[in-house]
Amino acid sequence: MSRLTCGRKGRISRTIGLSLLMTASLSGCTTISNWFADDDEIEIRTLKPIDAQFEPSMVWDTDVGDGISDYFSRLRPVYGDNKVFVASRHGDVAALDPQDGEPVWERNLAVFDEEGMLSAVAKLWRSGESARIGGLAYDKQTVYIGTENGAIVAMDAATGETKWSQSVEGEIISAPVVSENVLVVNTGAGTLFGLNVDNGEQLWINESDVPPLTLRGISSPIAANGGTIVGTPTGKVQVNIIDSGLVAWETAITKPSGATELERIVDVDVTPLLYGGIVYAISYNGTLAAIELRSGRVIWKREYGSYRDISMQGNTLYVVDNNSVIYGLDRRNGVELWSQSSLKKRSLTQAEPVGDYLVVGDKWGFLHWVEQSSGKIVARYDLGGDDEDESVYVAPIVVGDNIIAITRDGTVAAITSPTASSQDETPAQ
Repeated sequence: MSRLTCGRKGRISRTIGLSLLMTASLSGCTTISNWFADDDEIEIRTLKPIDAQFEPSMVWDTDVGDGISDYFSRLRPVYGDNKVFVASRHGDVAALDPQDGEPVWERNLAVFDEEGMLSAVAKLWRSGESARIGGLAYDKQTVYIGTENGAIVAMDAATGETKWSQSVEGEIISAPVVSENVLVVNTGAGTLFGLNVDNGEQLWINESDVPPLTLRGISSPIAANGGTIVGTPTGKVQVNIIDSGLVAWETAITKPSGATELERIVDVDVTPLLYGGIVYAISYNGTLAAIELRSGRVIWKREYGSYRDISMQGNTLYVVDNNSVIYGLDRRNGVELWSQSSLKKRSLTQAEPVGDYLVVGDKWGFLHWVEQSSGKIVARYDLGGDDEDESVYVAPIVVGDNIIAITRDGTVAAITSPTASSQDETPAQ
């Protein structure tokens, strides 16, 4: 059903203007988006029928500002302290009750002009100058916000009050990570920072090379065994000692090839996946690798290319490649178990394991449930009304018996999903 005719909470003002232009389409609960699509796009947008095994339903929905609008972002909700933390690029930050979506607290980190009427007008019609939030993380009753302006804000998870703020050189467009009292922040300038979690004081800095042309995106670091693991724009996986920032090892999983800078893009933009002493990472130009954490030795490689995070359940890795084809692979040797190509070119998110299924979102606001054992699509939910402005741009998170998804325009929704799994659960890393 079209979002325009479904009077959902917090959406009235946004639909009034559109309804003036689309009155003719309202009675049929359709949209005019296909009027301007060419044959190839119509083919991509036309979903094939499925034999649905269950029917997801919405529990609640709300808004977080205007979302990320048309900007690139991986600003994904996070869960902790029995709250769902969400943010918009412009500067809205909120803690939501996972049961009903009601805000526990709300903040606006946008910057205002403090001079007279300019400030009053800005606050009346807009939310000030954008904070350009790019990263969101939670650890031990603290929410960490990183921005494209290089600002880092630590906020009390219970109240939203600022604990401390700090600035670094470089854009922050990925989630930071906390380990052993160190907040590790990766930036678009190729610089990794280690900050004291208590006050934001810089403890160390590690600089690496950045090629002339890279993807708009950077790897989110993970931490384990006294080190932090991150992918680089030069096609490497790198481990830094958490206390000092010194490089323990770095391993190239791919090398540039081709005559042009575009062909030579080798970014490892994904969050590395660690399990059983093995690091899994994938590059944009086509290399999936398993690497021994202790030594940096490459155990196996396979030809898959992606800028989306890898996920895992049991002994199976799940990869969504650059063309939005979903693969199930044996994590022990990289052997392909199945592939699902019916959602090709729909700009899928990473595949999030939920019970016996994977959930992916797409460019037109649909969520798809894929059977982990076979790759078969078994359920679907239209969250965005087939609208690119309401695309699901990051994978949902699992909270209790529901998933929490967010759209490009800032809709946050809790949706029912089978979460009980008969498979062995993958331990938290």
